[in-house]
This record gives sequence, C-alpha cells and structure tokens, in this order.
Amino acid sequence: MGRNKSFIFGMGLLAGVIGGIAAGILYAPKPGEETRKELKDAAVELYEKNSPAINEAKQQAMESVDLMRYKLERQLRKFSNMLKNNKLQKAKELEVSGEDFN
Repeated sequence: MGRNKSFIFGMGLLAGVIGGIAAGILYAPKPGEETRKELKDAAVELYEKNSPAINEAKQQAMESVDLMRYKLERQLRKFSNMLKNNKLQKAKELEVSGEDFN
C-alpha cells in the first residue's frame, strides 16, 4: 500500500512541476512561436532530467493496470463459474422434479 501512495504522490508532484512550467511559459508576454519553442525546450529538458523517474512511474502505472486487469478477470471468471453452477443446479433440480412426476 505504501508503494501505491508514493507512486500517486510522485505522479502528483510531476504533474505540478509540469503545470507550473507550462503556466509560467504560457503567461509570459512573448510571441506564440517563441512560447512554443520554450514549451518544447522545457518539455525536452524535463524529460531528460527526469527520464528514469518518468520511466519508473510509467512502469508502476502499467504494473497497477495489469494487476487490476488480472483481478477483474479473476472476478469475472468466478462470477461466470457461479452462474454456470447455478444453471447446472437448476437443471438438476428440474430433472429430479421431472422424475417424480413420471
């Protein structure tokens, strides 16, 4: 659970840094072309400086998605098996009750 909280905190921190940089560049009084170049340069610099952290965050996110997918698939299989078992049980009950009337 602690790893999940630190991952969420890290993603929030990264989003805050990116948002702050973007806001600072966008609200500076400069021509559009210069602003776009600064945004691109800032994004490239941020990625280069934080590439390992970004890759780690991406890997953790993918692991979390895979784990959730696994859990959901497992629950779906359990539910499906439960429905099949209920249908089989109902069929057996009908078969047994049909034999009593013969």
